[in-house]
Amino acid sequence: MKPWEVDNFANASAAHRAGRESAQAIKNSRERIADKIGALPSEIIFTSGASEANNLALKGVAFKHLEKKGHIITSSIEHKCILNTCAFLESLGFDVTYLSPCPSGQVKPTDVAAALRNDTILISIHHVNNELGTIQPIDEFGAIAFDNDILFHTDAAQSFCKCDIDVDDMDIDMLSLSGHKIYGPKGIGALYVRDARDSGLVPLIHGGGQEGGLRGGTSPTPLMIGLAAAVEHFPKRSSEKERQFLNVIQDFKWVRNGGEHVVPSTWSLTFESDEEVRRFIQEHPWLISQGSACNALSNVASHVLTAIGLDESSARRTYRISLPPYRIKDD
Repeated sequence: MKPWEVDNFANASAAHRAGRESAQAIKNSRERIADKIGALPSEIIFTSGASEANNLALKGVAFKHLEKKGHIITSSIEHKCILNTCAFLESLGFDVTYLSPCPSGQVKPTDVAAALRNDTILISIHHVNNELGTIQPIDEFGAIAFDNDILFHTDAAQSFCKCDIDVDDMDIDMLSLSGHKIYGPKGIGALYVRDARDSGLVPLIHGGGQEGGLRGGTSPTPLMIGLAAAVEHFPKRSSEKERQFLNVIQDFKWVRNGGEHVVPSTWSLTFESDEEVRRFIQEHPWLISQGSACNALSNVASHVLTAIGLDESSARRTYRISLPPYRIKDD
């Protein structure tokens, strides 16, 4: 990223040589990200992160239907940016169905199919839950949406580079991703939009035509290059970090939430007692939190944990632990 912050500070939209060099670097980055999910480079719209990408997906579709409104299907355990966006759209007159997960944290495809209505305009369900690590059957959601000619969006901030994704095989119309979830820079993300130029998606930020007219603003070249570099260098999946972690926590009494289909990088542990929690924290002063970072400073139990059936006492003994994709240091 440094050369594009220091040596070439040019605006990628500029017509001079330095501007063209910056534009080419962004083009290369777009191609690298698109290749990771089986998309076309023209279908990658850079944003400030997954929250903006999620807002662009939901509002961009909804604003096309402002006159007649419509129906949206999501789940009750989505990231707060999805839930708050849906609440905003409800205030404008849209109907939203919030599907409840089963105790493992998975949303059932049969529930998605049962929720369909004649006026359903969008299905938006995340790929991997940000607190539990539960992997959702998004290929089945995508097939349901495709068979009923409904757009399907998934928040893949927690799964991008950690799970195999092919937007065609999974019938995904829009997909949100974030840089800092894969050790890239903060402040950059992207929204994949199928056939972006002909999607009719209504932009949130109008500007000078950047990002195919779907997201205005001067291109942050260093951040875009940093995101692509994170994609290129993200480690291949390995069970080593899980084995290390299990060796550390085997002496404590806990239950892992999220069911059988979970990513190895996200653990949700409910300790048996407050004493076990205190002992764990004293012996291992790691940087962990109760729930996601968005909920960590709240005194309210996580909406994800209560949705899968945990009472308030159990929820307060639950910690979300994120394992790095690299080897954990012994010290």
